[in-house]
Amino acid sequence: MKTVTDYFGSKVFDDRVMKSMLSAEVYNSLKKTIDEGTELNIGVANAVAIAMKDWAVSQGATHFTHWFQPLTGITAEKHDSFIAPSPDGGVIMEFSGKELIKGEPDASSFPSGGLRATFEARGYTAWDPTSYAFIKGKTLCIPTAFCSYGGHALDKKTPLLRSMEALNKQALRIVKLFGNDDVKRVVSSVGPEQEYFLITKEMYDKRPDLRFTGRTLFGAKSPKGQEMDDHYFGVIKPRVAAYMEELNDELWKLGILAKTEHNEVAPAQHELAPIYTTTNIATDHNQITMEIMQKVAAKHGLVCLLHEKPFAGVNGSGKHNNWSIATDTGINLLSPGETPYENAQFLLFLCAVIKAVDDYQDLLRISVATAGNDHRLGANEAPPAVVSIFLGDELNAVMEAIEKDKPYKSAKKTQMKLGVDVLPKFNRDNTDRNRTSPFAFTGNKFEFRMLGSSNSIACANIMLNSAVAESLKIYADRLEGAKDFETKLHEMIKKTIKDHKKIIFNGNGYDESWIKEATEKRGLLNYRTTADAIPHLLDKKNVDMLTSQGVFTNAEIESRYEITLENYVKSVIIEANTMVTMAKTEIAPAVEAYCAEVASSAAVKKALDGKLKCDYETSLVGKLSALTDTIYEKAGELEKAVAAIDGNDEISVQAYAIRDSVLPKMDELRAASDEAETLTSKKYWPYPTYGDILFSVK
Repeated sequence: MKTVTDYFGSKVFDDRVMKSMLSAEVYNSLKKTIDEGTELNIGVANAVAIAMKDWAVSQGATHFTHWFQPLTGITAEKHDSFIAPSPDGGVIMEFSGKELIKGEPDASSFPSGGLRATFEARGYTAWDPTSYAFIKGKTLCIPTAFCSYGGHALDKKTPLLRSMEALNKQALRIVKLFGNDDVKRVVSSVGPEQEYFLITKEMYDKRPDLRFTGRTLFGAKSPKGQEMDDHYFGVIKPRVAAYMEELNDELWKLGILAKTEHNEVAPAQHELAPIYTTTNIATDHNQITMEIMQKVAAKHGLVCLLHEKPFAGVNGSGKHNNWSIATDTGINLLSPGETPYENAQFLLFLCAVIKAVDDYQDLLRISVATAGNDHRLGANEAPPAVVSIFLGDELNAVMEAIEKDKPYKSAKKTQMKLGVDVLPKFNRDNTDRNRTSPFAFTGNKFEFRMLGSSNSIACANIMLNSAVAESLKIYADRLEGAKDFETKLHEMIKKTIKDHKKIIFNGNGYDESWIKEATEKRGLLNYRTTADAIPHLLDKKNVDMLTSQGVFTNAEIESRYEITLENYVKSVIIEANTMVTMAKTEIAPAVEAYCAEVASSAAVKKALDGKLKCDYETSLVGKLSALTDTIYEKAGELEKAVAAIDGNDEISVQAYAIRDSVLPKMDELRAASDEAETLTSKKYWPYPTYGDILFSVK
């Protein structure tokens, strides 16, 4: 029987395979490209292509594809076979360095935000050698960047790689100032925790809203939800355990470090967490993970829901982005060590993050802005839309001591006393956890908790890497020219704390009083919806920073603005049209039919005995009849609100109309329909209820 160590990474053209199949010269040249960013030699590319093809064919692969991440938020691939004609009428299996390095997919059919016109079809995919190729089915998948004929980035990977390079460039300047001359590269790493729901395929197929939009647009509250806290970390049901087991196997074959699995808070909700890896690889892995999660679910008669809020009234799903930065020599630059007060390098990098989050809190909010995530943020299960940082008691005390120029006496490690001698003793961590904080320090990393479960992690990490790079650039510019390094360093750390302490909040982010304090007293931003947030992408300070760091061009920023708002508008319009169809063709007729049955029952009772009052039937008929009228009325109003959007071509105007008109009309239609569900006989109600869906997996 094979163990995990036997088959882990068996579907990946990883370092182990390259070492065994490439000459030492080719291998060393490729490693230099991967580790140091040196230019790739075409001769090396040809040698790698031959080895990659031979390995893939030995694994049963017949095709290859340039696997990329367009601005749809999902992945894309065009498959080509390895076959080429041979003179004798047969075929040979070929794959060249040219095919490895470059592909030419149609660029006009992907979102471009005006960077491409329909008639301008040429686009290029370029091999990313820093991310290993892998086999999916019978296809060799080669991770690539995607750009237009004019060189504009049309994907999420290219700006992510640029942001990582910007962070590396500025962080290197800082670590060199601290005497770390052996460091050649600084990289950001991420471990994204992935939340999701599992429901049965049978329930899913009976809900048009789930099939078309990924979330339930109607649904009265179940008699039981998450009130008892009995699902969180509870015993995993056999069917779910079988799913998780196969999911782990498939991910491990692809070299994905799936580590932790457990039940989440809401019924039918679960989580998968990987071990940290380099940010661009973590991004690739998370995209693959979401795809494999859904494929494996189908094999088990289940559906994996990745929407941020598939069910109202219970917790939604997030994707916690655990982010840190480290040197190629193994030093975690966000690790405080035993004495954080005396660790000047750590304090400077910590201050760089604090400054970045405060200066670019709008960009962090923008990076997680989607129609789905708007339903989750601030819903007492996720952080509010206001960005703040949690540091914990000890680091907060260190910051205060530096700001006030007072000595800091490090607290002794507190040993946990559990009152039972047989239990092992252990030291308490320097920081507690704060589940309500959007951006929490958790020991040697920051946990950015605002991402939605279906989001690509690329966007958040692009903004985070870029903003921190900007802070480090400002610090490096000042320190490199300083006559007295120690004095200048202390002044900068002190000034950062004083200027940016308003972003630090260690309390309860769910408390309404915090939102008031944050916005009214501290002046923090509160962009509640995507329509509120996205226009600020074009603010001068944001454009200047992103372009100066070389992460985006002006045209690329404008394209992201257009695409994100367009996706927001389209997503909500699809939801609205689905609601109208469901309400008019199934919900209202079902309520009307039940109403007729109750009325008929009352008529029969009166015919049998004219003295019977039929109070129950009369009252119910009145309520159902009124609700039917309301459902038709609200469905009509929603239709008109959607139709009105078509009359304006300006995307920002459409987005505001969605926020101010369409979404409120959707809420009104849902309220009437959900009330009707609580009064209508189950045999008439056309869809599975929340109770049916959330507790369907045994």
